[in-house]
Amino acid sequence: MAKKEETDGVSLWERLERPATAPRASLTPGRIADAAIAVADRDGFAAVTMRKVATELGVAPMAAYRHVDGKDELWALMIDRVSGELEPPGEPAGWRETLRAYALRTRETMLRHPWLAHMPAPLFALTPNRMAAAERQLASLDGLGLDVDTMMAVFRAVSSYVHGATQSEAALRQYMAEQGWESADETRRGLAPQMSYLMDTGRYPTYRRYTRGAARKDDAAWQFETGLDCVLDGVAGLVERGRA
Repeated sequence: MAKKEETDGVSLWERLERPATAPRASLTPGRIADAAIAVADRDGFAAVTMRKVATELGVAPMAAYRHVDGKDELWALMIDRVSGELEPPGEPAGWRETLRAYALRTRETMLRHPWLAHMPAPLFALTPNRMAAAERQLASLDGLGLDVDTMMAVFRAVSSYVHGATQSEAALRQYMAEQGWESADETRRGLAPQMSYLMDTGRYPTYRRYTRGAARKDDAAWQFETGLDCVLDGVAGLVERGRA
């Protein structure tokens, strides 16, 4: 493990950006992050340990500790690595297009790596790639007449919707897998006894009308994007009021 006096008070990111004092070994923080992500994607977040990652890499655990000082830094590397996937292709034209593009990329990334929902919240934000994504979204709001507090509130409101909606979607997928249900129809059949009883009480007429008449109940992408547009419409109203 790195000497304590060399790491105390110095962030992982500062250490990684320092010039190397010797040629770097083939084991790098990037390789460690990729191995940890592979373990989490395959076995879940709880399975990620330094020993498991070292086994994945075919090295001794102490070799990984020369680069990563414990599980907190390992989690940070994982988050930073997958946050690099958030950058949308092309160049969004304005604030709405930018926030929407990042929202869609975030959903894709979280569904690809569902363990992200279980990562410690402070680490989820404080990495270079995560901060770069936040910076670009905040910059798209700059110059619209919003003060910096309101800009941050807008950014957090959109992020909260994206993460909340996607976590629910990922949780449903996990629940279906645990129950052995492979389709939405199988899920409805599995939940039919509870749902039928509740609907037959007559206490939920509007929800009953939804269950019988909804055409997009299985279109998760449409549901996500429609909710996102509702949030962005609210932001647009805020921007217009600020310009009036």
